[in-house]
Order: sequence, then C-alpha cells, then structure tokens
Amino acid sequence: MTATDTPKVKRPPFWRNVRVIRITLQILVVVLVVGVFLYLGNNLRNELISKNLPTDFAFLSQPTGVTIADSDFDPGSPVWRALLAGIKNTFLLAIVGIPLLTILGTLVGVARLSTNWLVAKAATVYVETLRNIPPLLIILFVFNAVILQLPPPRDPATPLDWFVISNLKITGPGVTTSTGAGALAIIAVGGLVAGAIVWVWRTRYSEQTGQPSHRVVWGVGVFTVIVLFGYIVTGRPVSVSLPVLDGRVITGGFGGLGAYFAVLIALVMYTASHVAEIVRGSILAVPRGQTEAANAIALSGFQRLRYVILPQAFRIALPPIINQYLNFTKNTSLAIAIGFAEITLITFQLIGNGYPAPQLILLLMGAYLLFSLSISAVVNILNRRLQLVGN
Repeated sequence: MTATDTPKVKRPPFWRNVRVIRITLQILVVVLVVGVFLYLGNNLRNELISKNLPTDFAFLSQPTGVTIADSDFDPGSPVWRALLAGIKNTFLLAIVGIPLLTILGTLVGVARLSTNWLVAKAATVYVETLRNIPPLLIILFVFNAVILQLPPPRDPATPLDWFVISNLKITGPGVTTSTGAGALAIIAVGGLVAGAIVWVWRTRYSEQTGQPSHRVVWGVGVFTVIVLFGYIVTGRPVSVSLPVLDGRVITGGFGGLGAYFAVLIALVMYTASHVAEIVRGSILAVPRGQTEAANAIALSGFQRLRYVILPQAFRIALPPIINQYLNFTKNTSLAIAIGFAEITLITFQLIGNGYPAPQLILLLMGAYLLFSLSISAVVNILNRRLQLVGN
C-alpha cells in the first residue's frame, strides 16, 4: 500500500445502516397505524352488527324527517340533501366571515401600533378582551343581548324601507335575475379576464418605464365598461329587489336568520382579535430599515404602510392567519348552541331521528376536513405568490 492509495471504508452491516433503519421504522409506523385503524373499524362493524344497526351508507337515500328554518326544505327529502343543506349554511358562514375577519383583524392590528394613545388602547382592550373569552360565550352573548333584543316578527323595524329587521330574520336589498342573466355572467367572466390582462400589462409597463402603473384604475375600468356594455346588450337582466312586508310574510330582498348573523358577528369578532395580534407581530417583524428608507423618500404615513410595511408584513402573517381561517370554519359548529342549522346541528338531528351515529359522525368529520383542506389549498396558492423570488 502506497501513500497515495485511498484506504477502503468498510461499510457497516445493513442492520446498522442509518438509511435502512429509517425506512424500516417508517414502514413499521405505517403498518402499525393501518393495523390500528383496521382493528377499530372491524370492532365497530361487529358492534353495529350485534345491535342490528346498518354498516353501510344506504340510509342516505331515506327520508330525513327534519325541518330547516327559513328554508323550503322538505322533511321527506333524502338524508344526503339535508347534509348538503347544512354544508351550504356552513359554507355561507365561512365565505362571508373570512373576508370580514381579515379586514377587521388587519385594522385592529394596525391600530394597536398607532401613535394615538386612545386608538392604541381601544384596540388593545378589544384584543385582550375577546381573545380571552370562549367563542361559545360570545355567540350566546350576541344572540341574547343583540339579536333577541330586536323587534319581534309581528312588528319588525323597516328602516328607510330598504330593510326588514326582526329578531327572527334580517332582510335587506337583494338581486333578481331574468332571461339573459347567464349571458351576462359569461360576459362578466370575460371582463374579469380582460381586466386581469390589462392589470398585468400596466404592471409590466411601470416596471419597464418607471412610470406609475395605475393598474387598479385601468383593470377595474376595463372590467366595468365590459360589464356595463353586457348589461345593456342582454336587456338589463339583473335588478335590485327590495324586501316587501305583507303582514308577517316578507317577499323580495335577501336576508338570513338572526341566528346566522349572531354566529357570524360573534366568530368574526373573536377570530379577528387573534388575527390582529398576528398582524401586529408581523408589522413589528419588518426590519426598521424599511421604515427609515420610506421616510427618506418622503412617503406619508399611509403610503409607508400601504407600499412598504403591510406588503412585507403579510408575507410573514399569512401562514398563521391560515390557521385562524381554519379555526373560524371549525368554530361554526358552535352554532348548534343557538339552533342555527349548519352541518353539525343537522347531523345530530338525524342521529336523534334514529340514523346511525358512526356513519354520520364520519361524514361530519369528512365535511370539516374538506372545508379545511380547501381553504388551506386556496390560501397556500396566495402564500406562494407572495413569496419573494429566490426564497
């Protein structure tokens, strides 16, 4: 053996190889988890058989026997239709609540860092109060102290003749459609695409020339012109419908049960308190040099916040805010406490009518899992778009 020869490294036996050990442990964990689920599933199936309960999902086609408030749902409809109605109500809470809590949480988070003593203290009191109270208690408080104190259905309030407000239902202006609405919707989609193209064009123009892009004005302007043109061409198929009170019957307009607004208001206020803290912490995490650079080029306080601080803060804040979106959606199950017919309440009504609890609970879990995965997927796409190039 010469001085230039490289000594051979003796490979350890396979049972001491780190890679083999890792793969083996992973396989064992997977086998263990699958085995536990198979055991529990088989045990549940045997228990259902011993009690003469169904082990399949054939009951989904049977009549529900449940009623849903403020709905034309037929109790004779199959079970799966009742579950879809509950999913729809849960979706309506999430689709309206998430934008509202984002806006409110951002405003309160910025207000906590305000140089105005009163504004900062008021925001602090809001956050520290609401985030330390269980959301169920906030729902009960809003429902009993706000919604139930509205006028009764037999004598509702009608402010400006635009709204019909009672402790049972709140109705406001709605939209009615006629022939041509489908064509207008297609034109609106085309306008949205055209507006997006113009937005990108103006952005690239600004990057190449250094001139202001005015992309919002251009993009929204193109979309508006196309939609107005389509609205006229299709014969004005969309119109505003005001609620009309005839005795105790409300026709026209658009509204929802008081319980819906109680859950929406309570959960938006509660979740926004957590979002506010996330936004505040994210703003503080932006390097101080960014603020000093904005001051050096004479940006106003609003411009500094709009163009420098918040864009960077949201890159930091978005991942934890996603968790708050998921918490909001899952907390809608607390609406069962005031009788709002979301998916959880309908599921337990079906169980009370004698339908098998294990299968219904499994479907309920699957529904919330689908909601959570869908929200995560959508927001994660936005999160990737916000990441800096090269990160």
